[in-house]
Amino acid sequence: MKDEAGRLRIRRTIVVAVIALLTATAGVVCAQTFPVKPVRLVVHIGAGSSLDIVARVLAQKLNETWAQPVIVDNRGGAGGTLGMDVVAKATPDGYTLLFGSSSVAIAASYYRKLPYDTVRDLEPVTQISSRHNALVVHPASPVSSVKDLIALAKAKPGQLSYGSGGGNGSSDHLAGELFRLMAGVQVLHVPYKSGPAALTDLMNRQLSFYFGGIPINLPMIRAGKVKAIATSGLQRSSQLPEVPTVSEAGLPGFEVNVWYGLFAPRGTPGKTVDKIAADVTATLSTAETRERFNALGAQAEGTSPAAFKAYFLADMAKWRKVVQAAGVYGQP
Repeated sequence: MKDEAGRLRIRRTIVVAVIALLTATAGVVCAQTFPVKPVRLVVHIGAGSSLDIVARVLAQKLNETWAQPVIVDNRGGAGGTLGMDVVAKATPDGYTLLFGSSSVAIAASYYRKLPYDTVRDLEPVTQISSRHNALVVHPASPVSSVKDLIALAKAKPGQLSYGSGGGNGSSDHLAGELFRLMAGVQVLHVPYKSGPAALTDLMNRQLSFYFGGIPINLPMIRAGKVKAIATSGLQRSSQLPEVPTVSEAGLPGFEVNVWYGLFAPRGTPGKTVDKIAADVTATLSTAETRERFNALGAQAEGTSPAAFKAYFLADMAKWRKVVQAAGVYGQP
């Protein structure tokens, strides 16, 4: 009986080991063959925005890398949470990814109630890029500097307005709120579903200023259709070296670094997440891709899932403080 029991234990141990080996092997094979069908890249803002422009550049490059279509799916609205929710509730197999921005971190505190849990339901994959905002006004505006804008806002409290391409809770919106807090002024926020819509109203003089991404502003600045008075980084932008930063032009310490990154639904196999991160990072490391990004005003990054998760959580904490200080909350 003891011998029989011993043999049963040995067989069970062997079976468990074989199952574990097969499972691990299946995970490796799955990661190695990914993708075997089209990949959907959900962008949480409308077409034509800075986020959308960069997403389409990456999608084109991944089409070549993966030999599979990478389809950009714009899901704008509700401060980007509609698109975030689509991915949070998607099948966790790597075939539906979120091309997200700082708005993902902001939404976690800006909205008191979300249809998903940011930390629980979204898996950080890799940081795609980082970029700064450009503070622009109409070419005929009497405002030519940050100090001019602050002086005018103080002279006309509540009468100046600024737009945000991503709407309420977007990085554009919170950049404006941070500016308002640090400058001690009262300005009106006007939300839009896309950057082009906000820029159109600025050029039609329906807005006083716009704090939008450099990628979307750059063509208009170069064409003389809008006037850049500052950028949002601590260092000047290589695309606009003649334009001072907000920090050096009147608000020391002001910084808004907008990042773009990939997220997968929580539960996506780790091997698949690692492969996506590795493939994207390799794509971003090429001179051609870096030049394309740089021309759009964005710096290519490419990080490990662990590094991006740490960065993401730190950014969530930063914007939570701004939201609380500004007292701005929304409903998705």
